[in-house]
Parts: sequence; structure tokens; C-alpha cells
Amino acid sequence: MSHRPSLRDDFPHRLSDMVHRPRRHQSDLRHLPVRVCFLLIILLGLLPPSVTMAVGQESPQLLTEVVIQQADQLTLIESDEDALRLFRTTVGPALGLKDAAGALGARLPSKMVKELGVAELSQSVAELMRALGTWQLANSLRQEIGPSTPVVPLSVARQDWLRARNQVVSLADLLRLTKEEGGAQTTQGTSQSRNTELLLAAERTAFEASHQAITAWWNIHGWKDRIRQTKGHSRLCGTWQWIIHNHQIHGEQKSTIIFSPPGQVSANSATPTESIVLGDAIYLRWEQNGHIQEDSLLFIKDDQKIEGSFANNTGGWGPVSGKRLAPCKP
Repeated sequence: MSHRPSLRDDFPHRLSDMVHRPRRHQSDLRHLPVRVCFLLIILLGLLPPSVTMAVGQESPQLLTEVVIQQADQLTLIESDEDALRLFRTTVGPALGLKDAAGALGARLPSKMVKELGVAELSQSVAELMRALGTWQLANSLRQEIGPSTPVVPLSVARQDWLRARNQVVSLADLLRLTKEEGGAQTTQGTSQSRNTELLLAAERTAFEASHQAITAWWNIHGWKDRIRQTKGHSRLCGTWQWIIHNHQIHGEQKSTIIFSPPGQVSANSATPTESIVLGDAIYLRWEQNGHIQEDSLLFIKDDQKIEGSFANNTGGWGPVSGKRLAPCKP
């Protein structure tokens, strides 16, 4: 029996086909020559933001544009409430995060607020907006710093908001130097060495803030997928009787598998190294002692049964069926 290719490649788009018949062909990038894939990566990296956005629709490359275009609005933020308001109305849609902005602006029942993780989403948005505000501050200081250009002091409220839970380490030095610069300008003027120190602090702060903003953007961008996965794993949670028929050895294996609630790991049961649940489609990957198995499955009978197929790296393949024995136990 020849080795069957990975079942994951077309998951979940062709999962129903894979349940009923073995798949013989694949058409993903892994079958392209390495040289061709490498050239594709280089070309995508060289494309301007407008073109890459046409390919991927959403991109953290837009963060730079928002910091520049929304500089005046970012300068006015002095609280998380201000930040969330600006995100809902302007920044979120401009960054391709319209769904997150809509969720934060909608009046939702308390149950749905919990299911959608609105509290966690709000925290991520606050982190993003604080990073953008810090980035904008550093950018403005880089433009203002000069022998004859006075540094505009920040309001106390804005400083307090920027400092609160800010992960940009260089910000504290930047604010300290900005304050010292303002005092020096009113007394004895600005020295070249002080300008240089302030400029370096602004460069470091802008660099750190941009990285924080990118991290926060990806976190918000993946919010919907995390919600879907949590719902899917909640459906899978419980005790199941697993029956696998291996056509390679013409043998059948029965086992009891316990899937823990989302975010928990059972110490008494085998756990897949990777699991994806999208709608009724389930992908599981098992790895143990060099043995790899991939299951492509479907929920049926009101989530009381599962059917599908498996393939492993030793050439084994065949049908899989599961029957729920007990409900989820948090």
C-alpha cells in the first residue's frame, strides 16, 4: 500500500469528499519547486501595500498609514474610553478590523458578550490604541526635535493614559527626556547632545511601539477564529468511543477518548497535538514516538456521533467513527 498524502491540505473545503473516498492528488504550494516558492515569497515582499492588500485584504502594514493619517485624533486620546471610541469609529475599520469595531459598538445580551469574549477584545483594542498613541508621540517628537523648535508638553491625563499598562519600555525615558527638554528650553536653550539623546529615545520608542501595535493587531485579527475554535471545541468536549478500521492491516481498534473543555488539558487521556473545528468539520493531528496520524471528521446526529477517515505516516488509512459516551465535564 502506497503512502497517502496529508489529509489536512484541503481541510475543510473538501472534507466531505475525503470522508467517502481516499484523495489521490494535491495542488498546494508544497508541490511547487522550492525555487518557485522562494521567488513567490520575494515578490510578495516587494509588492507595495496597496497590492499586498489586494492579495490578503487585511494587513498590519496599514498601521503605519493610520499613525500618520490619524495623528491629530491619536494626540487627543486621554483615556481608554477615548481610545475605544476612536477605534470603533475610525481606526478599526481603517485597519481591516471592522467586525471587532462593530462588536465593541453593539448592544449585546450579557450571554453573547461572554461568548464573544468582548472583555478580552476590549483589552486587546486598548493595547493596540495605546501602542498607536505611543508610536504617534514618538513620530511627532522626531519631527519636532531641533535647536529652535520647542517641544510641546503633554497633558497630565495623556501622560497617565500612555503610561498605564504600557509595554513599551523606552516610553518612560522618552517622557522623562521630554520633560527635561521643556525645562531646558525655557532656561538656557537646547544643546546638541540633549537633542541627540531625545531623538534616540524617540527612535527606540517608535520601534518598540510599532512591534507592540503589530502584535495587538494580530491578536484582534484572530479574535473571530478564536471564538469559532472555542465553540467548536466545546462541541467536541466529552467522552467518546473511537472505532478505527485500518485498511492497511485489515484491523479494527476501539478506544475511549476524552476531550477536555477549551483551555484545559487532561492528564489521563491522549490529547491531539493539533485540533481544528470549523462548523461540523473536525481536523485532528496525533503525534507520538514518531507516529503521526491525521483525522478528518464530521459531526452528525446532533453532535452525538462523528464519522470520517484517517491517514498516518506508515501508510495506514481507513474510516473512523465515534459515539459520545458522556457529556463535557468542566
